[in-house]
Amino acid sequence: MRTLKTASIFFERCLLVAGGILLAIWFTAFLDGKISSRFALLSFANAQAATVPKNDASKSNDLVGNVDFSLWAEKRIQAYKDSLLIASSLPVAVLEIDKVKIRVPVFEGTDDLTLNRGAGRIAGTAMPGAEGNIGIAGHRDGFFRGLKDIAVGDQIDLVMTTERATYRVDQIEIVDPTDVSVLLPRATSSLTLITCYPFYFVGDAPQRFIVHASIVSHGPTAGSRNQPTTTSAGLGKTNKEN
Repeated sequence: MRTLKTASIFFERCLLVAGGILLAIWFTAFLDGKISSRFALLSFANAQAATVPKNDASKSNDLVGNVDFSLWAEKRIQAYKDSLLIASSLPVAVLEIDKVKIRVPVFEGTDDLTLNRGAGRIAGTAMPGAEGNIGIAGHRDGFFRGLKDIAVGDQIDLVMTTERATYRVDQIEIVDPTDVSVLLPRATSSLTLITCYPFYFVGDAPQRFIVHASIVSHGPTAGSRNQPTTTSAGLGKTNKEN
């Protein structure tokens, strides 16, 4: 009996130790997720600050902020938090639409991990800062939920480390998922945002919500040391004219 009691106490202590280890692992992952939730925008802000004179460095700090989950689906919030524990690449730009409270890092690619973490530049479309049509995709139940309230005439900003491009929405359409013509070059350099539609559809949404915006201005970010200002006229060529 004494041997059995000793073994029982030993087993209980092992369970307590194991529980403590699991609790420590969970807390570490949780803390890492909370810290990492701002990592992409913070890293982008640091890269931008490196190109700004010290007196103007504070102007890049507005890129850092918490994500507003108020319109998000619960599963998308969890997917976003999970992605932060895996991904580490830096964004190529930050997409800002003040009218609908969208502010999201833009990464390369449109795989699940990328779109859980932010928005993604669609392969084959123009790079941020370049001439042509920049295609950016995002989840309708996550970062791009706010697009449901966007309207023709709204302003969209694409902020890069040393440049800022401003666009104006000129067309909104709903198309089939197979319609890739929305990504073709337009008459002027442009930005095309794509998300699934309807926004609150249960399951795989059958259509795509497309926002087209044309360039208004393009130049260096405030205080940037380099790159002369480029006007919208300078970006008016299509890829066919390159």
